[in-house]
Amino acid sequence: MSTHVQKPGWFTVNVLNRAVAWITKRGLSLRGSRVLAVRGRKSGEWRTTPVNPLTLGGERYLVAPRGHVQWTHNMRAVGGGELRLGKKVETFTAVEVADDDKAPVLRAYLKRWKAEVGVFFGGVGPDSSDEELRRIAPDHPVFRITVKS
Repeated sequence: MSTHVQKPGWFTVNVLNRAVAWITKRGLSLRGSRVLAVRGRKSGEWRTTPVNPLTLGGERYLVAPRGHVQWTHNMRAVGGGELRLGKKVETFTAVEVADDDKAPVLRAYLKRWKAEVGVFFGGVGPDSSDEELRRIAPDHPVFRITVKS
């Protein structure tokens, strides 16, 4: 498994992520944003971060543009979490998508959010070949999520 991680800088952590989370917690979504809440794999405490869920072909996905970050490790360990928008909470289960199956999800994700996250994909974009998308797939975890009724 890849260990690729692009840690956010101070400005992203302390300004951008906090601003997006603050707005989303108040029920306003920025282009589909949600606050992802996942239990810590060691502490059991809720950990939160802003995310951009993607709907593709009737399925919903979470993509980790920065790579194998803490929320992806927690997601693997606990198998699900919550997507929050204001007071609305969607509890979900998650299954990691195999690298060979990620290309269409990564393409759609980059088509929607390249301006925001494209820098994390090493020059690969929505118009890149399937081969290029498969090459970067191990560096970007993707989870198919299913909301619990």
